[in-house]
Amino acid sequence: MRTSGVLLPISALPSRYGIGSFSKEAFAFVDQLKRGGQKNWQILPLGATGYGDSPYQSFSTYAGNPYYIDLEALIAEGLLTKAECGACDFGDNPRYIFSRYGV
Repeated sequence: MRTSGVLLPISALPSRYGIGSFSKEAFAFVDQLKRGGQKNWQILPLGATGYGDSPYQSFSTYAGNPYYIDLEALIAEGLLTKAECGACDFGDNPRYIFSRYGV
């Protein structure tokens, strides 16, 4: 039996803080897949990145990538402030994940 799906890395989801995370946008994307009748969402590896920030060269099989932590959730829980998150450089061009590097 054939099925179809979508390949979308977590980092490609929209986010105010640089790259996508396990946030409300991820849940909204899953809901959108369900409404569209999709059953498969393939993602890239979720481990901490290694050399060259590659998800395929992780230093640990067990560790998750801290890049995917939802900063909005931490702000809502009072663990971070918007000012603390805003003080970090997440780039300023919405077309690029890491616009500082031109990638």
